Amino acid sequence: MKAGRKAPQVVITGVGVVSPVGIGNERFWSNLVSGRSGISPLRSFSADSFPCKLAAEIHDFDPLEHVYEKKFLKVMSRDIQLGVSAASLAMKDAAIQSGQISPERLGVEFGSGHISFTPDELAEAARDFADPSEREGYTRWGEDGLGKIAPLWMLRQLPNMPACHVAIENDARGPNNTITSADSSMILALQESVRCIQRDSADVMIVGACSSNIHPVDIARISLYDNLSSQSDPESACRPFDRDRDGTIVGEGSAVFVVERYSHAIARGAEIYCEVLGVGSGCDGRGYENGSGGRGLTNAMNAAMKRAGISTSEVGHINAHGKSTRRDDYVEAKAYHNTFGVDAENIPVTALKSYFGNFEAGSGAVELAGSVLALKHGLLPATLNYKHPDPNCRLNVVREPERLKTSVAMSVNRTTMGQSAAAILRAV
Repeated sequence: MKAGRKAPQVVITGVGVVSPVGIGNERFWSNLVSGRSGISPLRSFSADSFPCKLAAEIHDFDPLEHVYEKKFLKVMSRDIQLGVSAASLAMKDAAIQSGQISPERLGVEFGSGHISFTPDELAEAARDFADPSEREGYTRWGEDGLGKIAPLWMLRQLPNMPACHVAIENDARGPNNTITSADSSMILALQESVRCIQRDSADVMIVGACSSNIHPVDIARISLYDNLSSQSDPESACRPFDRDRDGTIVGEGSAVFVVERYSHAIARGAEIYCEVLGVGSGCDGRGYENGSGGRGLTNAMNAAMKRAGISTSEVGHINAHGKSTRRDDYVEAKAYHNTFGVDAENIPVTALKSYFGNFEAGSGAVELAGSVLALKHGLLPATLNYKHPDPNCRLNVVREPERLKTSVAMSVNRTTMGQSAAAILRAV
């Protein structure tokens, strides 16, 4: 974009959701406003050895219903299947037909993360080198071991593969990038997609994030460094900002958005959900200590509002990160007070992880879908399980669905290490 030229408007014209709360926009939204949680006892494998027995799983997902290039399913992990399927739903929702957009003007920005594999997948290759005393075994790894690993094994684990498969599925030959910044990946991907359109590198971007922590290796890993809820009742396990919260819940899912130049959307007669007014990012700089008191999130929100050209008083509601851990919720609430001052106790706040737990990149995407659909329907979903306000947070957490009073929404995410992002959306 040349200096002095006003940046073109960027809008969202399609939404696709694959989540524990529902597959497809209608089911997802209906369950949100009805207060139906997607958290239940873990079913995919035995939870006997895990401290947390609950999870937010997608039980009715069949990738064959959504993936066009079915021959690629064999090299798609669960995470990738969720992302590609959500992208298919988003493109259908945007009413974009194959060949309607020049492939060079259609790009992909995707958030992804760590994709686990089971030890069984490498067991045969590692069996010959199990004895650590045989040092020569390491030298024979390249000669004997690699031949026992499936040639395409790595393609299931690479975090850039969701973006690759989405591009192949939709013949998108424009800008293509992957963001691997855990929970903040979705909004950061949205930020980069807006930049691509505003610098005239694309007319339309397929933007989303996907992840699945429904995996024994993932749950064991997360249990070592994060706080998972010890509750046995799935209906009340995840309780963001509540005084009695004791941890989050693992889950899985994806949401994808069609992000488009406003003039391009109007020209093709697209239905517009909302305008992306501004996106901002920041980092605490103190890592897991959270010692900065949420400075990164404060910086991200201020940057988003500055880019959007709005003041704090114009933010109608906040779709919070709301991880449901004592540390993270406190730091997040503190950031709101730093940003909005006394008004932080008045702005309606909803925390959708109370419905589907936390699954890093994918949960940020599903939360953003909640924001977009809330603006469409003019209704803010409630936060489940918020019964006892935490005096250390002091927020106006919505307990029942609430009609929106303004058309401007803020959606935020932050990682355990302090990377933060915020997006400002406005209903059109």
